[in-house]
Amino acid sequence: MHQFQGAASQSKLLGHVQSLWRPASPQLFVDVDRERAKTLGVPVDELFGTLASTLGSYYVNDFNKFGRTWQVLMSAEPAYRKRPDDIGRMWVRSDTGQMVPVSAIAQVHYSSGPETMDRFNNLPAVKLFGQAAPGVSSGQAIAEVERIAAEVLPSDFSFDWGGASYQEKRSSGTSGLALALGALMVFLILSAQYEKWSLPLSVLLALPFGTFGALAAVWLRGMTNDVYFQIGLVTLLGLAAKNAILIVEYASLKFHEGMSASAAALEASRLRFRPIIMTSLAFILGVLPLAYSSGAGAAARRSVGTGVMGGMLAATFLAIFFVPMFYKVITSRRLREPRSTQALQDEALQVHQAAAGRGPGAGRDPDAGRDPGAPGPRRSAADAKGELA
Repeated sequence: MHQFQGAASQSKLLGHVQSLWRPASPQLFVDVDRERAKTLGVPVDELFGTLASTLGSYYVNDFNKFGRTWQVLMSAEPAYRKRPDDIGRMWVRSDTGQMVPVSAIAQVHYSSGPETMDRFNNLPAVKLFGQAAPGVSSGQAIAEVERIAAEVLPSDFSFDWGGASYQEKRSSGTSGLALALGALMVFLILSAQYEKWSLPLSVLLALPFGTFGALAAVWLRGMTNDVYFQIGLVTLLGLAAKNAILIVEYASLKFHEGMSASAAALEASRLRFRPIIMTSLAFILGVLPLAYSSGAGAAARRSVGTGVMGGMLAATFLAIFFVPMFYKVITSRRLREPRSTQALQDEALQVHQAAAGRGPGAGRDPDAGRDPGAPGPRRSAADAKGELA
């Protein structure tokens, strides 16, 4: 234990590694001469019972009084058990009924040794407490302790973790699984909503922007990837997908009304830009006090607030420019628009037919699904053809 503590105290990653266990505590050793006790007819268990009840306390029985149960505990007066010589003045009854002094069958002398011997996993063990140095994460401290134990402890010694460190070791590496399950849940919900397997991918492709923003914000502030930051990442999945859903949902509506994939994506981006900015800025300003909080538990709040705020900034001001492209590529399966005259005429005709109620949008109100802030009537075929050109 001392070798391990000495090596841990020299490490710059650890601080205040100590133990409450002391191997050399002052003790009084009662050396019982068992052969002499047997000769005098004194049972050894009677001797030890006398020592325990006189120096400590002895449970006799219970009795009821005043509607309560009371215990009868026997103990010697403090004046008769203050000095080591008082042990020899105790008397114990032999098998013949005679009283024999303890000094006749036992010797008392000073010694040293551990106060208690704990066991862990059925092995004699010593419990050590410690913490990471300022600016060092708990994961780095755990790795440093394992390195020191491998170098210092003998081959027949082992070590294990307890408390919060044990839980951290047991749950390490599960943050990636939690993120993957969160992304899978978002994908399944969107697949059920859009009734397509491919369209939700345009929303999921916006999630890496939020993760990048969260990691960048934590790195810029010199913080670590702790458990609170990982909780913020799981929360960020839904928040980052929210902006993409606003664009993809309206673009899908416009695409079913007869617009091309690129035109529908651009129209959705234009109409949903203000709601995205307003809701995102409201949330970012709402978590700003968390990112710069102080007081008790401020480290956890700063970790969550910084990650979520950085992720939302990236998801708002970066992903919004890429989501329309993702939607166009996934919907039309190609990146570039057809530039032939016949293709332009066909698309212009589709727009004209949808506006007149004869095309794919027949049977609908021409203004159904149109944002109240959008321009009034639909454009003519010539105007649409000119814009596509």
